[in-house]
Amino acid sequence: MYNLVLFGPPGSGKGTQSEKIVEHCGLVHLSTGNLLREEIKNKTPLGMEAKSFIDKGHLVPDEVVIGMVDSYFDAHKDAKGFLFDGFPRTLAQAKALDKLMALKKTAIAQVLMLDVDQEELIKRLVHRGKTSGRSDDADENIQRKRQEVYRSETLPVADYYTKEKKLANLDGMGSIDEIFGRICSYIDKKTKK
Repeated sequence: MYNLVLFGPPGSGKGTQSEKIVEHCGLVHLSTGNLLREEIKNKTPLGMEAKSFIDKGHLVPDEVVIGMVDSYFDAHKDAKGFLFDGFPRTLAQAKALDKLMALKKTAIAQVLMLDVDQEELIKRLVHRGKTSGRSDDADENIQRKRQEVYRSETLPVADYYTKEKKLANLDGMGSIDEIFGRICSYIDKKTKK
């Protein structure tokens, strides 16, 4: 089983590239945001628990998110592997995911971090805000704050995977196809060993 984490700051292109990677590698896409919405829509016990936190304006606790990931794994037992998009976001989530995967007799094979210049990130996000109808994306100050939160809360996950010798930095600048070409080249080298 080949399990891959696509990592990078908001605006680095994770969502865009995830779709292409899933198709290229035949992996199952695991986006915790989509998973949360699906569990809530289906009114599962975990979904209802998550909704109670969201309705109060709180973050969904790691145990609930890991529980959803566990259920998703069980629902896709025949998967060739998983692409984690936007997860793990914290060190606690990374460690919990490693424990869960060990129980499933698998592991994260690789963490690909998309490196993008700070000003390019802001430009991409503000542009997305203007075209997607998400007004909060169009606010440059909100985007700068999100980048700060990423650096303080999520970037330590990269250090964790660096110590595990699983992190690879890839250039996230250029066109969608150029970036995808670099990602495929890296994955293909690793999976053909």
